[in-house]
Amino acid sequence: MIGSVSFGIYKNFTAIDRHTVHEKEVIETKLVDTNRIESFVAAFATDFYTWQQDQAAIDRRNEQLKNYLTEELQQLNLEMVRSDIPTSATVQRVQIWQVTQEKQRDFRVVFSVTQQLTENEKRTLLLSTYNVLVHMDKNGNLVITKNPTMDSEPKKSDYQPKQVESDGTVDASQTAEINSFLETFFKLYPTATERELAYYVSNDALSVIQKNYVFAELINPIYSKKGKQINIAVTVKYLDQETKTTHLAQYELILKKQDNWKIIKQRNY
Repeated sequence: MIGSVSFGIYKNFTAIDRHTVHEKEVIETKLVDTNRIESFVAAFATDFYTWQQDQAAIDRRNEQLKNYLTEELQQLNLEMVRSDIPTSATVQRVQIWQVTQEKQRDFRVVFSVTQQLTENEKRTLLLSTYNVLVHMDKNGNLVITKNPTMDSEPKKSDYQPKQVESDGTVDASQTAEINSFLETFFKLYPTATERELAYYVSNDALSVIQKNYVFAELINPIYSKKGKQINIAVTVKYLDQETKTTHLAQYELILKKQDNWKIIKQRNY
């Protein structure tokens, strides 16, 4: 659904807490694991956006929300789901988009919820995006201090990476030789053992994958020479024998001819 999403300045599910003591010019950096925060908000969203047209179920929901909300927010939300509400709702999916550290122990979390709403036996799916504020105490315990507030869902970026183009530094004879090497390698690669891989790959440039793929073709391979190395950008078409789909794998590789051609490095595509 989302092609490119910005997750702010926090990567690998960590946030950075910086505290500066100006008198001593000491900077203390503390890593905060935000997995706990994300799991807490996801569990909260599932309970908060699920309800039934039954007073006993509504009471159970209100009791469950005490596990997440401050007392003030518990009181604020008592009338969110009334006993005469015409809808019931279940949560199909919660997507956490962003965790941003606002203060030393306060985190702003942006998330989306997909609900299945039922009204008069008619079912519809509703996607909504909100933000909440989560406080983490010194023991790592969490509480939501700001009620879910409408927010915007991240959109697909218009960014287009620069297209790699052939620069004419690899002649026709060498192109045919490299094509043959790559076709041979990628036919073997899905089921290759570590020992078999070592004949074609050095420096652990590619890992053993052990997949039931059948090689189909190389798509638009682009070659350029840098000294004794060949830079390659290529899409490899496979037929997945388990899912029966076409798998298109993209690689940027560096080749060097030793006793034979070898893949010596894989770069991020």
